[in-house]
Amino acid sequence: MTYYLDIKLMPKKEIRENVLLNQVYTAFHKRLYDLKSKDIAVSFPEYRFKLGRLFRIHGTKEALEKLNEKDWLGKYKEFSKTSNIEEVPTNVQHRTVSRVQQNMTEAKLRRLIKRGTIPEEDVKKYRIKMLQGGLENPYVELVSMSNGQLHRRFIEFGEFQEVEVKDEFDLFGLSKVSTIPWF
Repeated sequence: MTYYLDIKLMPKKEIRENVLLNQVYTAFHKRLYDLKSKDIAVSFPEYRFKLGRLFRIHGTKEALEKLNEKDWLGKYKEFSKTSNIEEVPTNVQHRTVSRVQQNMTEAKLRRLIKRGTIPEEDVKKYRIKMLQGGLENPYVELVSMSNGQLHRRFIEFGEFQEVEVKDEFDLFGLSKVSTIPWF
């Protein structure tokens, strides 16, 4: 990851920060899906308790230019400011930005009940354990490209590393293995 571009979100009265982030991320995902890109990543450098207003996209100069060949931000361009494609500073740390999923969900419980693999007396215990083990990670709500349904994608930030790890990113710009420069 040698280049990046920043999208600074500028929410207004008619669109809240979290809604704007969801829409920009959904548009980003759709563009990656169209490109079938595995070499573009995303990070949230202002992350503290929430993801923040800075949406940073990482990749090679060529990959980022290809991403920007189409106006993928559309109507959300008026609620954001996009930087030029810039070189990543030297001597930065790296980290993974990936998806984390909750192991116990209501949908999984329904499947267990339907299959008959969970006894009736354990359903209440499962629900209690599910509620106690909820994720506290920040998330975005996205529209699925495959079924059009809204789903939450919880984001996990890996430990800082001194060296870059190269592998593929998913169509959401995330990876459990590949690192992005963090600055």
